[in-house]
Amino acid sequence: MNKKTKPPTFQVLLIDNNANEDVKVQEAEYVDFYHVKEHLKNGGSVFITSKNTQKISYTKSKAQLNYTRSRKTLGFLFRQQMRSP
Repeated sequence: MNKKTKPPTFQVLLIDNNANEDVKVQEAEYVDFYHVKEHLKNGGSVFITSKNTQKISYTKSKAQLNYTRSRKTLGFLFRQQMRSP
C-alpha cells in the first residue's frame, strides 16, 4: 500500500430484527466477521459498506472556466482543421 493512501474504513451496520429495529454502527479498518456471523445467527441483519474519503469540489473562478472553455474550443477547431482536405 502506498504511503499516501489511507487504509479503507468499513462501516458495519448491525440491525436487530426486533420491534425497535435497533442499529449499531461500527467503523474499522477490518470487518470482524466473527461478530457479524454471531449477529446473523441471532436473527439480525448486516449491511457492510466502505467509507471512502469525500472529495470536496471547489468552485472554479470565471477565469478558470473561460480558460477551460477556450481550450476545448481550440481543440475542436484544430481537429476540424485536420479532418478537412
